Amino acid sequence: MSWFNESIMAQKGVAKGKAGTEYSLSVEAQGEYHYLYSPHIEPVLKVDPGAVVVAETQDAFYGKIQHETDKPSEIINLRQVNPQNGPIYVNGAEKGDCIAVYIKSIQPRGPQPRGTTYITPGFGGLVPNRDTAMLSPALPEIVRKLHVDAERGTKWSDDLWLPYEPFIGTIGTSPEVESISSLVPDYYGGNMDLPDVTPESIIYLPVNVEGGLVYFGDCHATQGDGELCGTALEHEATVTLQVDLIKGWTINTPRLENEKLYMSIASTRPMEDATRMAYLDLIKFLAADFGRDELEAYMLLTQVGRVRLGNMVDPKYTMGASIEKKFAGTLR
Repeated sequence: MSWFNESIMAQKGVAKGKAGTEYSLSVEAQGEYHYLYSPHIEPVLKVDPGAVVVAETQDAFYGKIQHETDKPSEIINLRQVNPQNGPIYVNGAEKGDCIAVYIKSIQPRGPQPRGTTYITPGFGGLVPNRDTAMLSPALPEIVRKLHVDAERGTKWSDDLWLPYEPFIGTIGTSPEVESISSLVPDYYGGNMDLPDVTPESIIYLPVNVEGGLVYFGDCHATQGDGELCGTALEHEATVTLQVDLIKGWTINTPRLENEKLYMSIASTRPMEDATRMAYLDLIKFLAADFGRDELEAYMLLTQVGRVRLGNMVDPKYTMGASIEKKFAGTLR
């Protein structure tokens, strides 16, 4: 039996993991892409739990970086990156519920070279920026345009191909009141840049407003931990998602499940506080849903817990704390 049939989504979801009506969010159907996570944007779709959505996403720069001679600092406004599909309104979703999103596939689309990564002044993990001011010169501006396909991977050079390991860099639900840039991750999800948000994983997102309002975009062909220079292998993609609703399962930060593990995800600065927040939520998760004593879970995670770094370049850093399913126990 597939692990998905035993997942939290399949066990607790309204649709019980069964796929429902399929919808298309092509570029034309999406129309305007959004640079905000906001409760004030009209939904592009209203769907029932179980709906399958096939969407055409834009790359992080809306295709504006076309040549290796381009200068991102002259083209890209960091207040307008990561264009988002959606929002998708999930019928029946109310504050305090949870929306589960099963990522079925991510396929590259668009003309070659599809992949883009770059270094630009004032952005990245090892350079001075607005939040980490330093008296040092800026790095040179460098753009690389790369061949990406699902079968062979990404051609880094004539003798080096990187594996195609796609994931959704930015996904979440609407905040309760405020509108927040799609560059920023927080309690609703957003720009977490977490490489575990891959095909064959489920991301669980808190519902803060009626309908939940699911946004997503910013797919990466591959990325190392931290997204070190600030841009992964950004590419346009065709993404297939299955959406479900878990009534009354209140979570305060995103969680993730795949065949092997459960994960709690948190975003803040400094990085150690994001780690503490993620581990604390994982302890609460193990206590509420697996019946473990919190202090026993604390000691258990000290032995077998693992931490994944999403991004270390955005206004808030993202950390995922996880435990393998074989150690978690039985879902209640």
